[in-house]
Amino acid sequence: MATRGRSSNHVGTGDQNGKFAAPKYSSRTVAWLRKELRARGLSASGLKVDLVARLEEADKSMSHTANDIHVRRAQLVDGEAVNSQSQEENVANAGSEKSRTSNSEAALKHQREMERQEREQIVLWRQPFTTLQYFTLETAILFHGYLLRLMENKGKVLISILLTLLLVALYHTPGAHQEYVVLMEKKLHWCAYWVFLGILSSVGLGTGLHTFLLYLGPHIAQVTMAAYECYSVDFPEPPYPDQIICPDEMEGTPSIWAIIAKVRLEACMWGIGTAIGELPPYFMAKAARLSGDDLDEFDDDELEEFEEVQHARESGNLAQQAWSTRVKVAVTKLVERVGFVGILAMASIPNPLFDLAGVTCGYLLVPFWTFFGATCIGKAVIKMHIQKVFIITIFSEHHIETLVSLIGQLPKIGPSLTAPFQDFLEKQKKKFHIKPGTNVPSEPNWLSYVFEKVLILMIAYFVLSIVNSTAQSYHKRKSKENHHKQKV
Repeated sequence: MATRGRSSNHVGTGDQNGKFAAPKYSSRTVAWLRKELRARGLSASGLKVDLVARLEEADKSMSHTANDIHVRRAQLVDGEAVNSQSQEENVANAGSEKSRTSNSEAALKHQREMERQEREQIVLWRQPFTTLQYFTLETAILFHGYLLRLMENKGKVLISILLTLLLVALYHTPGAHQEYVVLMEKKLHWCAYWVFLGILSSVGLGTGLHTFLLYLGPHIAQVTMAAYECYSVDFPEPPYPDQIICPDEMEGTPSIWAIIAKVRLEACMWGIGTAIGELPPYFMAKAARLSGDDLDEFDDDELEEFEEVQHARESGNLAQQAWSTRVKVAVTKLVERVGFVGILAMASIPNPLFDLAGVTCGYLLVPFWTFFGATCIGKAVIKMHIQKVFIITIFSEHHIETLVSLIGQLPKIGPSLTAPFQDFLEKQKKKFHIKPGTNVPSEPNWLSYVFEKVLILMIAYFVLSIVNSTAQSYHKRKSKENHHKQKV
């Protein structure tokens, strides 16, 4: 009612002195206000003053509300501007950070590539003094590290020393047990010999010594030839004497399974040694994954190869990659998806990419016994039987004669090679019938001479590769220290 009874010209105005003048009200409005004041028990005498005070209060409230609205609006506008500016700054900072990260990664890759090229030059025939110096320093560091580990495990070292002293005392104490001690000594030496050769064949010390071609393969071939020449496999059990001697009694032409059983121990030990030699890449990749570091930080050939394969898988364009890269990707996928069976399959065949499978297993945190068990079964059982059957088949009596005839059919050099091969085989067969203590003059044979010299050269090159690899390891160590200082 008040709203309807109030006209637009009833609002108070300020005078020249800034005082608020009381508004004029219609008689109808004044009558209604008086009625309301009496109903509330108020006096109607101060009506104009009360109305003026109420109107002033209302005007001030409205003025404050309007000012608050303007201030809040200004704050919101400023806040939106600040937020927009902050977002723009965040985007700009993210872009600059990404650019800096990309540039730093490119610079780091370039630096590592330069270090890799420099490291490849550290070999004895290019930088002999630097290589020998780095080799000596790295050997001293490794020796110091192993010494510290021994000091950290004093209890185990003490137990090992006591056990060794007990075995030495048992070995030198006379008694009925000496017969078994001598037998165990021969067996352990024989097994340790082949395990050591297996480790040298697969461990990443240098270029790797092809001990199957140099030692195990010729040994299986010699046993095969002796079995067919002696018509028996009943010559002495391993470890053999200097020469295999045919027994006096002949049993007939031995089967291939009898010859396989005759060389099973040494072949199995060699296979276990190759499985042990595959462990370093596995442990290195596992340590890299558990530490959370980049594989680049370890700067190892196998780990770098695995990283390249991972990049090829993530790129999604395998069809455009080289066939070798596609094969490596297939190996990693097989090991990753199949697990134990995949590792077993990779270890059961002659596979130069098995180091990559070991790195994959380490990076995927495959349990140790899963990896080592599958590797042992594949290399020491399945693969070794395949290789034994191959060697025994080639060096069986009728196949070796066929092989010699095929050598004679080679153009130009065939006829000149046939006579030395036949002479070598005849001498080997005669040696199987020589009784112990018989002095037989040794006749020179150029084929044996060449084989011995090739063996010496390969062993010498293997030793040189170990020196080079150790010196390059010291260079890698220095590079890692420099990278760490740059990060700090």
